Amino acid sequence: MDEQRETLQRIVSTLANKNDEIHNFIDMLNHTIKNVQVNSSNVISELDEEFDGLYSILDEMKGCMTNTIQQEEARKIQALQDQLSQCSNALESSEELLELAAQSLDIKDPVEFLKAARQIKDRVTMASAFRISLKPKVSDSMTHLMVDFTLERRMLQAVKFLPVPKAPEIDLAACLVADNCVTVSWRMPEEDSRIDHFILEYRKTNFDGLPRVKDEQRWELIDYIKATEYTLSGLKFDTKFMNLRVQACNKAVAGEYSDPVTLETKAFVFSLDSTSSHLNLKVEDNYVEWDPTGGKGQEKIKGKENKSRSGAPSPKRTSVGTRSPARSSRDHFTGESYTVLGDTAVESGQHYWEVRAQKDCKSYSVGVTYRNLGKFDQLGKTNSSWCIHVNNWLQTTFSAKHNNKAKTLDIPVPDRIGVYCDFDGGQLTFYNANSKELLHTFRTKFTQPLLPGFMIWCGGLTVSTGLQVPSAVKTLQKSQNGLSASTSSLNNIA
Repeated sequence: MDEQRETLQRIVSTLANKNDEIHNFIDMLNHTIKNVQVNSSNVISELDEEFDGLYSILDEMKGCMTNTIQQEEARKIQALQDQLSQCSNALESSEELLELAAQSLDIKDPVEFLKAARQIKDRVTMASAFRISLKPKVSDSMTHLMVDFTLERRMLQAVKFLPVPKAPEIDLAACLVADNCVTVSWRMPEEDSRIDHFILEYRKTNFDGLPRVKDEQRWELIDYIKATEYTLSGLKFDTKFMNLRVQACNKAVAGEYSDPVTLETKAFVFSLDSTSSHLNLKVEDNYVEWDPTGGKGQEKIKGKENKSRSGAPSPKRTSVGTRSPARSSRDHFTGESYTVLGDTAVESGQHYWEVRAQKDCKSYSVGVTYRNLGKFDQLGKTNSSWCIHVNNWLQTTFSAKHNNKAKTLDIPVPDRIGVYCDFDGGQLTFYNANSKELLHTFRTKFTQPLLPGFMIWCGGLTVSTGLQVPSAVKTLQKSQNGLSASTSSLNNIA
């Protein structure tokens, strides 16, 4: 019966996951259909603009060339009309002279005849009819202004859509996620010398598999990548996965996106839990600051809360994080336990986070604890908490603490402390976060979930989460685990 129930539960889980995948795929198809419609409309609009621009140029050229023909026509007509006017005047003068000559032939008096003949001869010699050209100054041909658009017509007929680069192919085996960096590598399906650059897009997600359409962050874009590999660095891994895609671009247009890939970016993420922090601590997400006046105003509010038994937290001390599974209902730390805990527990695996203290910080502790740390207890002074402690009051002391016993650390205090917790391996190690120099290691068997713990007096601490275990720390851990168990720096504080 139990076996069949377990089998049925697995089937239900498998069907639920498959239904979720199908729903996501349907959303993607609908989104793609909308994009096709929008993109088609945009392309048609751009096509209209290009052709309208071409028509405009042709109309302008036609008007300019028509104007040139009309100017040539007017020039020739004017020249011919001038010549026609000259010829008409010459003809009129010649006809008058001809009539006069005919009349002179009828003169009987020899003296008068000779006188008329000399006058006619002189006028003929000076007549314009004998000095004008009887050849047109311009021809009637307009062939020098004709055009032949055969070549241009062929060019227009050869116009096609722009050559679009093919989609790149992301080489999943060559992609690397390490040290809060993501290296993406890709290649073109075939050689394309016209590729000018690539565009890489990425977004964080908590869903494995194909990228989702709904309830996702927007794509972040890296443009003008010349190589076929790119490294995203300085990332905070506050989601489980990251979607990535690439597109190739030539000088004119961008091609299709590559098939997206999903890379795991798992890291330990937590915030500081203000619901249980000491009232003299001001907590904001991943920053905690000593506030000597914080307790006075809060004690009055807390008193009212206790009288009303409402159990509601103070309006000024509301929770910042949302990770309720790691929290338990507990009182605020009080007395000299100026403590705040993380809101997410470590229950397995290897995790890493870093802490930076303000330069004027007088005293602070960084470590882990079981949930049973009492409200008056201080980190390192119980058998269920481990920490390193820095005291800058009068003189600087640096020590590792557990079960109310301390071991002095004869090394400089770094400005950033890295905390490495290997729950399954029973190891808590502190590093100089800058140089990755080993500060101290606790070795034990953890029997309960661990909460990050911080204690501070005068000053402030900034906690950095969403960090992967650095490669340098992994290397040091391998080397450290290979050392003899008798090495003093790795021993527990007895």
